[in-house]
Amino acid sequence: MINGAPAPGNPAEPDSSAGFPPEVDPNTPSTARMYDYYLGGKDNFASDREAAERIIQLVPGTREVALANRAFLGRTVRHLAEAGIRQFIDIGTGLPTQDNVHQVAGREAPGSRVVYVDNDPIVLSHARALLADNPDTIVVEGDAREPEAILGDDEVRAHVDFGRPVAVLLVAILHFIPDDEQVAGIVASLLRPLAPGSHLVISHIYAGDHDDVTIKRGADVYARTNAGSIAARGPEHLRRYFDGLDLVEPGIVQVQAWRPEEDVEVDLVKPGILGVVGRVR
Repeated sequence: MINGAPAPGNPAEPDSSAGFPPEVDPNTPSTARMYDYYLGGKDNFASDREAAERIIQLVPGTREVALANRAFLGRTVRHLAEAGIRQFIDIGTGLPTQDNVHQVAGREAPGSRVVYVDNDPIVLSHARALLADNPDTIVVEGDAREPEAILGDDEVRAHVDFGRPVAVLLVAILHFIPDDEQVAGIVASLLRPLAPGSHLVISHIYAGDHDDVTIKRGADVYARTNAGSIAARGPEHLRRYFDGLDLVEPGIVQVQAWRPEEDVEVDLVKPGILGVVGRVR
């Protein structure tokens, strides 16, 4: 259940979607709520926890990777704010947790404008409640697979000045779109209206040394979620999305190795999440 969810491993009472929009199905795992579970949150249903535990059994380091990805988001936003970016569009934002984009950006540059975009009704409900009194931040319903609709949204156009630099964040979202050409088209569409000095941030799972059987078992779990699929991609795929952009050092690396605050050991053989930031010329 959403509030007061039982601790992992404890018996769960039957879930109920009471109080949420009719499109909320507690019996279908949500990738946003699974991610919340990986991060140690409680905004998840039993179906989310069961699916997430299956992934953790297949990839024992899943929780650590999710936390590393969240820390990557914070470091990139802080870097961009320090570099002068004052507008952020976070697509596939997920459930609110600690150090959300508006909080990190606001600490570094008060008055920064943030747009959160998601299509999960529970994400939208939580985010809107949290940000109701924050005029610098808006929450809009949108799907990463429809970038033109996001960029053409009236609220987005009123909140963001596309004549000035904007940071577009696609953190742990593109791997839920299996078609490579579709992903390339999405990224190209999002980049098209951006002014010079804008930035693109992407993090994306990669398979590392996972064998085909493990990859298929993981894909089978995600096939039963609201996303319907998941696809790992390597550095060569991510580099393609940044054609024409200048990669911010250190380029395409594991998320924990992107400008870490302390020394980290990186094993590129292991599965994990890659992170990269690019600047529009």
